[in-house]
Amino acid sequence: MEYMTTASTGGPRWLTDEEQRVWRAYLHATTLLEDHLDRQLQRDAGMPHIYYGLLVQLAQAPRRQLRMTELARNAKITRSRLSHAVARLEKSGWVRREDCPSDKRGQNAVLTQEGYEMLRRSAPGHVSAVRQAMFDRLTPEQVRTLGEIMQVMAAGLQPEGTDADLPWLR
Repeated sequence: MEYMTTASTGGPRWLTDEEQRVWRAYLHATTLLEDHLDRQLQRDAGMPHIYYGLLVQLAQAPRRQLRMTELARNAKITRSRLSHAVARLEKSGWVRREDCPSDKRGQNAVLTQEGYEMLRRSAPGHVSAVRQAMFDRLTPEQVRTLGEIMQVMAAGLQPEGTDADLPWLR
């Protein structure tokens, strides 16, 4: 494929060979990392990585509870996907829903003691998997640089305002 530049044609600004190499490496590594963490949590805790993340958010929240809309926003998933995930977590006895006292239409997800204990038991294996897959492979300088890069990317991708068309706002 012949690449054209925006300056000369007004068309897309194609990735350079180096940018293409980095982009593909990023996609490959993040896919492998997510799969690695999913498999570890399925094996050790019987849950996917996304469910573990929901339990962590609830464990860190005041009174171990969050409004469902806030939990969806924090997890960057749609409310319907969150509802399905919470239903599965409820079935396991790790989360329960309660009506929101300040808004009768809203609901809170609450981490149960059983859910907290599951999280406490599965955390050591999970942190070991994260450390082995990521941090043990990087130098301290690479860790700092990666953190800075991810912060820049997140800041540029986090839209401002409540009218943004984001899945977790739907």
